[in-house]
Amino acid sequence: MSNLSGFVKRIRDVMRNDAGINGDAQRIEQIVWMLFLKVYDAKEEDWEFEDEKYESIIPEDLRWRNWAHSENQNEDLTGDNLLNFVNNKLFPTLKSLEVTPETPIRQSIVRTTFEDANNYMKDGVLLRQIVNIIDELDFGSYEETHAFGEIYETILKELQSAGSAGEFYTPRAVTQFMAKMIRPQIGENMADFACGTGGFLSNWIKELEAIKDAKGSISNEESEKLYNSIYAVEKKQFPYMLCVTNMLLHGIDSPKVFHGNSLTKKLLDYTEKDAFDVILMNPPYGVSEKEDIKQNFPADLRSSETADLFMAVIMYRLKKKGRAAVIVPDGFLFGNDNAKNNLKKKLLTDFNLHTIVRLPGIVFSPYTSITTNILFFNNEEPSGETWFYRVDIPSDRKHFSKTKPMELKHFDGCIDWWNNRKELLDSDGNPKAKKYTTKELLDNDCNLDLCGYPHEEEEILSIAKTIQNYKKHSQAADEKISSTLKKITEILGIEL
Repeated sequence: MSNLSGFVKRIRDVMRNDAGINGDAQRIEQIVWMLFLKVYDAKEEDWEFEDEKYESIIPEDLRWRNWAHSENQNEDLTGDNLLNFVNNKLFPTLKSLEVTPETPIRQSIVRTTFEDANNYMKDGVLLRQIVNIIDELDFGSYEETHAFGEIYETILKELQSAGSAGEFYTPRAVTQFMAKMIRPQIGENMADFACGTGGFLSNWIKELEAIKDAKGSISNEESEKLYNSIYAVEKKQFPYMLCVTNMLLHGIDSPKVFHGNSLTKKLLDYTEKDAFDVILMNPPYGVSEKEDIKQNFPADLRSSETADLFMAVIMYRLKKKGRAAVIVPDGFLFGNDNAKNNLKKKLLTDFNLHTIVRLPGIVFSPYTSITTNILFFNNEEPSGETWFYRVDIPSDRKHFSKTKPMELKHFDGCIDWWNNRKELLDSDGNPKAKKYTTKELLDNDCNLDLCGYPHEEEEILSIAKTIQNYKKHSQAADEKISSTLKKITEILGIEL
């Protein structure tokens, strides 16, 4: 494809004319199910080359190459004929593909990807135009596949402002930073139990690929470990579909990404075989689970807050000497209900909670302005101390935004500090980086809201003072209005 940079714009321009597309989230979902089929078809070409006995799980006439590819498409397959084909044949068939426990992951993902997918477009001529644009992509070219991987990241980023769909997207700079600081090693396995679009998974793979590139070459066994090192679960269909496509684009032929809810299993039923070397996560927060889900947790860890339940799962599924980096909202740091306190006590006494990185409140803007933090902890003997570091908004801007998002370079100060830790004060004398002992944190009722962002003091006035101020300001406003009206009437020569 000659103009990858214009790919998203071309599709957007066509879709604007279709009455069935309502908003960015639907537009992105519409793009992704077609992209999945295109990417999957390219993967199947590789698998067929490697194994002459390979058989597709997709019926022959429904494979992308046989109905969408420009060289093979039926000239009549446009307009109402195309809509009828997609709505009444393609989707029903892919949603009901026969899948058994023995079906390879790389084949079963077709059905799970389409289980709750939708075709929103109502104009078959416009749909054909979109199919043709997507078909121009050449995933047989390494350079173009790599370039499109970057474009796919921009598609995912658009979710950040696509209404409630933004909940599936963690800013790229944050996932990059967390993956970098966790220091992956080839041979380790990594999990994300609420993976969204797969940001942590792709950055984990990129860190491992950097190790591979630095070595110059690795064995086939190491390469297999690298691309089979991820495990992920996503509850919602749309981000699951995005994630699977994302993993295929990153060279993972059999992504161990499952469509389901990680909270449905009883916590105490997990064993060592369910544990992972590394866990990278941004658990859903501000969400409540049903009562039957809560019953899967011991009474002391039972919570109405989804993020708390995920934190319990993380601690139970982290291997001995394993490492975790987890995003939590401010409410987890200062919350003092039974579950939060017990979770924090376990983090401080059963794990080594070595670092808490405070993030600016607008990192996730415009989806949410909730201030978040990253907990870094290991499943090992506690060191007896926890470091706090506050990442400030850079001096050249007042806030992050969609057009000027947070970038990895904004973590440079934290990365430099990471290996040479010392206590720091900001220009106002407030702690920017500080070490606290476990005893201090426990004696502080497990309140971890430390080294946070300074807030302006709000003066709470008495009722009498409030009324007095109101009269003062309203009188000044009345006098200003009267003066302005007087000038206007004088200019116009009007007598009142």
